Amino acid sequence: MTGIFDITARSIDGREVPLAEWQNQVLLIVNTASKCGFTPQYDGLEALQKTYGAKGFSVLGFPCNQFGAQEPGDEAEIANFCKLTYDVDFPMFAKVDVNGDKAHPLFKLLKTAAPGLLGTTAIKWNFTKFLVARDGRVVDRYAPSTTPEALAADIEKLL
Repeated sequence: MTGIFDITARSIDGREVPLAEWQNQVLLIVNTASKCGFTPQYDGLEALQKTYGAKGFSVLGFPCNQFGAQEPGDEAEIANFCKLTYDVDFPMFAKVDVNGDKAHPLFKLLKTAAPGLLGTTAIKWNFTKFLVARDGRVVDRYAPSTTPEALAADIEKLL
């Protein structure tokens, strides 16, 4: 069975990156969007990265345009927006689909490992968050409305 660290994703600058680069780290994987009501969560995600990064934690951001077309730009526009507006330093990846036949393999795995409300697997909106333990085990799934700050205690338990 394929695990998270067996998967490769394209970085926002176009490089193929094995997620094994983050093996033995606690991860918070998030589908993001630049024009969403939850977009200000970039501030909280970056704060988590700054607070826990040196302890073996990383946020991984995956832009997605499947919800209300709220991520219409190309990768260069997304990277520019994230840096200039929220000073994002955590790794960002190329735009992906998180639902449907073309869903990225990472999100297929995450959704199966941590189903949503009433066992549904589909991601409902931007800024759905998945917490992953150092061993690649998906620990929890959080709704878009759950703020990054609310995850601090769960992250600390895994560190």
